Amino acid sequence: MEKATAPVRVSVFVCAALVIAGCSRPSTLQEIRDENVLHVIAREAPSIYFEGRDGPTGYDYELAKRFAKELGVNLRVRVAQDNTEVLSVLERDFAHIGLAGLSALPDLEGTYKPLATGISAQSVVVYNRDFPAPDSLSDLGGKTLHLVPESNHEHLLENAKAESIDTNWQAHPGLDAAGILARVESGEFSYAVVSSNELELNHVFFPKVKEAFPLGEPEELVWLFPATQDDTLVKAARQFLNQLQANGTLAQLAERFYGHLDRLNYVGARTFMHHVDNRLPKYSDMFRSYAREYGVDWRLLAAIGYQESHWRPNAVSPTGVRGLMMLTRNTAKYIGINNRLDAEQSIHGGAKYFRIVHDQIPDRIPEPDRTWFALASYNVGFGHLEDARRLAQDAGRNPDRWMDVKEFLPLLAQKEWYTKTRYGYARGHEPVLYVQNIRRYYDVLTRITDPAGDQTENDPMLVDLESKGAGSGVSNSKESTQDMQASLPPDLGMIPPTL
Repeated sequence: MEKATAPVRVSVFVCAALVIAGCSRPSTLQEIRDENVLHVIAREAPSIYFEGRDGPTGYDYELAKRFAKELGVNLRVRVAQDNTEVLSVLERDFAHIGLAGLSALPDLEGTYKPLATGISAQSVVVYNRDFPAPDSLSDLGGKTLHLVPESNHEHLLENAKAESIDTNWQAHPGLDAAGILARVESGEFSYAVVSSNELELNHVFFPKVKEAFPLGEPEELVWLFPATQDDTLVKAARQFLNQLQANGTLAQLAERFYGHLDRLNYVGARTFMHHVDNRLPKYSDMFRSYAREYGVDWRLLAAIGYQESHWRPNAVSPTGVRGLMMLTRNTAKYIGINNRLDAEQSIHGGAKYFRIVHDQIPDRIPEPDRTWFALASYNVGFGHLEDARRLAQDAGRNPDRWMDVKEFLPLLAQKEWYTKTRYGYARGHEPVLYVQNIRRYYDVLTRITDPAGDQTENDPMLVDLESKGAGSGVSNSKESTQDMQASLPPDLGMIPPTL
């Protein structure tokens, strides 16, 4: 994938001799194949495109990368400051596809050709929890709603104003959704409008932001193509996305980026951030050291530890598992751990055991699904995981996809199902929640820790985990990025530990 930095007209003009000879101009699709490059202009956001630890990722980027591969050409991405730039570049025919996180607005008709990409979102009003909660736009008379420019939100607010609803809003060039949310978090903005999918991806970082009510109905987000193009590229992209819809790839990508985002509520987010500041520093060097030894991302290992004990070395459960990584007596004996209440021994044992569990998962299962299966196995046991995979296969689902198997794990708690399995009853809801929680904690840790120097010395088994949607939250506005990061410690540092 090449990343372009300067505007380049993407159309390939035929030479004068061919024009004189009366030859017709090649189609858009043929031009792309002749140049061997698919040009994409993208806004940087966790839902669209961002630079993760292992390179560029994001839901729309992953689709575009697969589409370019299908066409047999290279993908070249230009990063836009905001949607205004995305639309301007497309209007001037400087890119083949625009990734802006927009739905098919009437205002775009005639200038751009939309193509739905499988993700639906809606505009939602959010507010700082210290301000009165509105139930409708009518409750916001005299108040200003803040939003990003060139968004779906403005169209909906204009419609509301046309219906005589007293509505005021202000668009902020240079701010992205994270920048808007940061200002709501700090109280600088009382009320704002953001897209629901961007709220989901960023909400954990802004626990004082509350969702009030939606504006309009959910709409599918689209890719945008210049209207000046012929239809060959749009038709090829539509056929490609239909194939991904039919074979389940679209659903799998949606689960990969959005399937873990509902497991960290307001209290949990504030408590977690407090513990990141006050507990994690005591053990981060141990997590890094043993993660490096066993080829694990240290932040994933730390996320497991937080899920198990909230980083408490003396934690003990009613069933007898204990320690920071909550090892059973048999597991500790198996991996050679003598004192489960010793933090270093527990982290060492947890890393070693997780590596063993991960190695049990078939090599053919690609990441990140292989790691999600390993986490489920770590929680419920490999035998029960295999039972759920067999149930999924018997039902015609894919036993190698986490998004399929996680639907069958809860059935292991129902007699009509577990009596058909080899290993019998299991509290199958627990591993599903366990994996979702760890994915969320890992998501947060990858976004608030410096990845420099975190690569494992061995070949890491957990490759491309960050591309599941652990967004960088990067904005092209340095000010908004700093605000987002700086807004967390003052508020969250005041929260007393609850566990």
